Amino acid sequence: MTPEEFRGAGHELIDWIADFRAGIESLPVRAQVEPGEVRGRFDPKPPSGRDSISTLIDMLESDIVPGVTQVQHPMHFGWFPSNASLASVLGDIASSGIGSLGISWESSPALTEVEEVVCDWMRRLVGLSDAWRGTIHDTASTACLVALLVARERASGLSQNRGGIQELEAPLVVYTSRHAHSSVTKAALLAGYGWDNIRIIECDESMAMKPGALAAAIERDVAAGSVPAAIVATVGTTGTTAMDPIDEIVAIAARRGLFIHVDAAMAGSAMLLPERRHLWEGVEAADSISWNPHKWMGTILDTALFYMRDVELLTRVMSTNPSYLRSSAFGAVTQYRNWGVPLGRRFRALKLLFHLRIDGIDAIRDRIRRDLAHAEWLAGEVSTASEWELVAPLSLQTVCVRHRPDGLERADLDKHTRRWVETINRSGEAYLTAAEIDDGWVARVSIGVETTERHHVERMWELMKRAAAESATAVVRD
Repeated sequence: MTPEEFRGAGHELIDWIADFRAGIESLPVRAQVEPGEVRGRFDPKPPSGRDSISTLIDMLESDIVPGVTQVQHPMHFGWFPSNASLASVLGDIASSGIGSLGISWESSPALTEVEEVVCDWMRRLVGLSDAWRGTIHDTASTACLVALLVARERASGLSQNRGGIQELEAPLVVYTSRHAHSSVTKAALLAGYGWDNIRIIECDESMAMKPGALAAAIERDVAAGSVPAAIVATVGTTGTTAMDPIDEIVAIAARRGLFIHVDAAMAGSAMLLPERRHLWEGVEAADSISWNPHKWMGTILDTALFYMRDVELLTRVMSTNPSYLRSSAFGAVTQYRNWGVPLGRRFRALKLLFHLRIDGIDAIRDRIRRDLAHAEWLAGEVSTASEWELVAPLSLQTVCVRHRPDGLERADLDKHTRRWVETINRSGEAYLTAAEIDDGWVARVSIGVETTERHHVERMWELMKRAAAESATAVVRD
């Protein structure tokens, strides 16, 4: 494809994307396909000819879109927001179009230095001090893995430069709450700690980690001869957006020198609002932080911020310096290949740059405040409705609810919850998720899609009441 051919095809594709976004509310929210159906629409033999962009756009319409759950749909209330603002989409296109190779500062000085600038902008926007330096990873899951690798090496005196953790006389231990994201235990396993050395700490009635239980677990491990290495605290748990008490956790960690990683994947966006920063009080004393602008804030995937206080330790653990990448600039510039797992990287900073420069931080903050107001409205409706209950305190934009008709036993209540949630999802009119927490299954209504307005939330509440009433009748009959 020549630049001129690209120009024409690009215009057609941009027009299609604009029309797709403009008409997204007319589509079913959940993908309307069965397992294997999308794959079956494609010839198993590789294509041998050339197709026009028009043909490929037709393919998007007929074969791809029906197989996509529309997370940009204003009636999507599942998981957490996964916004992809069109301003950031332009930045993503610019990144792809430039085609920069981010393996070193020399390979793209602009990629490196714009990432430094944008990460510092974001640091300032969420109120972090200049003690922090940041980079952009693909997801908070990767950031957590990097944090636990660094924690492992700090606790073991850089054992990777000798025999690794296999030579250690005592096991290293990681602590997190049972409401932490599944990526935390996955990261601990990948970092070599092992299941036997992951401690799942009890939570209080708000589903946040209990500091007393954490302190007791650490002291038990010390007494048993283990080495407490790291705590992963969560600001905004996946199930209920519970907030671990960071200030108390960092104080406990300081007594034994544990590494603290704060996972604020979704809730980090709330810290753009000065009035919400009390939710991570104490974060300045942590060692690393991650949060995802590609969630609630709305910068398109994959844009996860990772901040460290001790960058020297980070680079000692993660550095690689092959001969073909050495240069006279060594020591004078940031080499982001030494800040994470991959060698190569995309020009991800352009997505944030375009988003901030086109939409503006004031509009982003206003939208987040709008979502908080929507969640407060829905929580108010649930709390005053007969047979409905709020299952968890409302801390941000996720409303956790249960419909509890009189006379239903625990097993029937769980079946009922899953049934009415699935009824809504199957209809294609809206989407929400069910999750199992302490005392059974609940419905999560996660508000935060860029285009969701109050009337969408009101419609969701009507769908919930109708589906729950129908399900309750069916469960009793069964």
